[in-house]
Amino acid sequence: MTSADELGLVLAEAAVKATGAVGGYAGGVYLRSETEGLLRLAVLVGLPGELMRPWWRMHVNRPFPVAECYRTSEPIHLADGEEAMRRFPQLMAGLPFPFGSLYVPAETGAEKFGVLVALRPATPGHPVEQPDRDRMRQAGLRLGAALAQLERDGTPVTWRAEPLVVQTPEAAARPLRIGTFDWDLSTGNLDADEEFCAILGVLPDEFPGRIEALTARVVPEDVYQLWVVAREAAQDGRPVVRRLRLQRKDGPPSLLELAGRPVHPPGGGVGARRLTGSLIDLGSGAIASEAVADRLPDGLFSLDRSARITYVNRTGEKLLGRARAELIGRVLWDAVPWMNRPAYEDYYRASLLSDDPVRFQVNRGRQDWVSVSLFPGHHGVTGTIAVTERPDCTPAPVSRPGAGLGIFTSPADRATALYRPVALAIALTEAVTARQVSAVVTEELLPAFGGRQLALYVLHERHLYLAWETGFPAGFLEPFEGVGLDARLPGVETLTTGRPIFFESMEQLASAYPGIPLDASVGARAFLPLIASGRPVGSCILGFDQPRGFAPEERTVLTALAGLIAQALERARRYDTEAALARGLQDALLPHRLPVIENVETVGRYLPGTQGMDVGGDWYDVIETGRGLDLVIGDVQGHGVSAAAIMGQLRSAVRAFALAGLDPAEVVSGTNRLLSDLDPTHFATCCYVRLDPATGDAQAVRAGHPQPLIRRPDGTTEVLDLAGGLILGVDSAETYPVSDLSIKPGEVLALFTDGLIERPGRDIDVGIEQLRSNLARSGPATVADTADRLIRDARRSTDRPDDIALLLTARWAGSGTDRTLGGPAAA
Repeated sequence: MTSADELGLVLAEAAVKATGAVGGYAGGVYLRSETEGLLRLAVLVGLPGELMRPWWRMHVNRPFPVAECYRTSEPIHLADGEEAMRRFPQLMAGLPFPFGSLYVPAETGAEKFGVLVALRPATPGHPVEQPDRDRMRQAGLRLGAALAQLERDGTPVTWRAEPLVVQTPEAAARPLRIGTFDWDLSTGNLDADEEFCAILGVLPDEFPGRIEALTARVVPEDVYQLWVVAREAAQDGRPVVRRLRLQRKDGPPSLLELAGRPVHPPGGGVGARRLTGSLIDLGSGAIASEAVADRLPDGLFSLDRSARITYVNRTGEKLLGRARAELIGRVLWDAVPWMNRPAYEDYYRASLLSDDPVRFQVNRGRQDWVSVSLFPGHHGVTGTIAVTERPDCTPAPVSRPGAGLGIFTSPADRATALYRPVALAIALTEAVTARQVSAVVTEELLPAFGGRQLALYVLHERHLYLAWETGFPAGFLEPFEGVGLDARLPGVETLTTGRPIFFESMEQLASAYPGIPLDASVGARAFLPLIASGRPVGSCILGFDQPRGFAPEERTVLTALAGLIAQALERARRYDTEAALARGLQDALLPHRLPVIENVETVGRYLPGTQGMDVGGDWYDVIETGRGLDLVIGDVQGHGVSAAAIMGQLRSAVRAFALAGLDPAEVVSGTNRLLSDLDPTHFATCCYVRLDPATGDAQAVRAGHPQPLIRRPDGTTEVLDLAGGLILGVDSAETYPVSDLSIKPGEVLALFTDGLIERPGRDIDVGIEQLRSNLARSGPATVADTADRLIRDARRSTDRPDDIALLLTARWAGSGTDRTLGGPAAA
């Protein structure tokens, strides 16, 4: 077994067990890939792989539950479609079905591997119960531990291939039981083994050894079959097989299969006096004969959860146009080509993801229509098919044969074709930067229309410049960089005329623009103008691998989406400009360098929030005074320029009070009074520490701020318990107590703002404990490396709702001392 096989087995086992533990019918595991920020679907349980292809890849910055679970390391429980729509509208745009879903991270410590997913029937009005939440969480912890062990053993825990598709075992299936017998046809004596007796429900010691013991338990209508078996064996001397129904006291009849082989008399002869064979208990599933289903006027078929055909009746054979031998065991849309259309994919997904019946009509060609109904169940789908009339609401095809892929034959087809553009529209409203807009277009627009190449050009001073591209040969787009608006190129003319330009093949493009550089592709091209509120923004180019037509509906949708892309790019460009100005203002308000003091080392770090373009009010400072070294950290409530302005004023006030010789309590009290006078609508927290570098003695004052941490030389780290007063700005008459502490050589004091320890949906104590644990395991390392490690996860996150400020202060014994933190290293 290879390491890849072992990884797949671990993932598949975890997904199957978790799905079963919460009563689910499908599930899977998303695993990190070799591409930064990209998760791949590694295992898919209980669903066809191709049907879920649009969800094989998941970027961690997307507004989907899998991505959020991975980013935040928090479980997500969605009871039904309504709750999912409220929290994750983009998920429901692609999968608009009533189902419940649970997501838990697969991780250990600070190591993130992926996300474990389970899908199950919706429970409208009832949240996911706590026992199921606990089972799912435990499954995620077990998977994280197993993946960590694989990585320690040398197996890379990343995924690069297509997902492994596995099926859930049917827990309700009864084990097959086979008993053997020897029947003396002339005397009626019956010798049977223990399993035969068990099938009949009698103890071996109580079995009378007569054929009547069997006939007494077979339903009356089937007793005749037993005598037919005896007669045929005696006369023809050939093996016989018959199905019988066994009556049970505690439930419905069970289906038995009696297989007998005649024992010929010595010396030959045709007749037989004995019959030996087996009695097979097939359970209580298919009691009815297949002939019953064959007599139905409608077609009947069944699918397992991988959409493979497990049964089809005679009428179904005729309507599907294939014999049973050609249908059984094959995926429905692979076995029946006219069922394999993108328009029907949503129906198949609906039947496998929800409990509601699904009905739709299918054109078999030449106005030959059938109606299909799918009835979902936990372990598969039962379907019916019948001849029907052509729907009145269905227009004639809008594309001639060979013209392309844009054929919409019903409202359902349109809904299926449009849901990916709807997802794009939702995603564009959430993209903030120009890079995010470009990434969203790549991830949503290309798959929606089957494209393989994308280029986005933006207009600047009457010239077009490439902002984003994917799929084009290296260097191919260089000649088009910086072209003016007078160039005769389709990417320019689509913008100057405001009209989209479509070419169904590269031959058409070359004919319309002789001499234009072409790549090796033979496919189609679409050039879309990006215009926002009447203002030209740029151009969008879509490339396809094969020639294709563009139906009117597709052209309309692409043109509308181009307008949305233009609006998003214009908004993003304003954001990038304003955000750069805001960050510059904020950077000017923070210290550019910290004082260098003998025996003391200070390191500060600041990370802005990523939600919105507003600057925050977090700050830190180190002030060298004649009475010691003053360490300050604070957080002004809210965001925006006003919060930053207040922060700048408070920082200036603290410095002025400190340099004026006030003691720590007076510095904080004076700052409190100043804030109350400046703006009664703003509040702030603060922690102020005055340190004597020579002795390590310190006095601390805390105004509603999180408690600092202190790390000992051996790595032991604890949360300090400093007395505190109200946050600044609440009561101008508030007095603040002073706490005494001592920082010994080799110890590190950590001051931080709440952005480092708070996460949505998580108790703040959990965040403090995680920070304490990370600081304890930070050695051996320099103070600067320790600061970087403490904010590493936050720096990687693209979803920081708050700013983060961190100030580390280490005290050393002397100038020649090794300035490396001791204690245990991080795992």
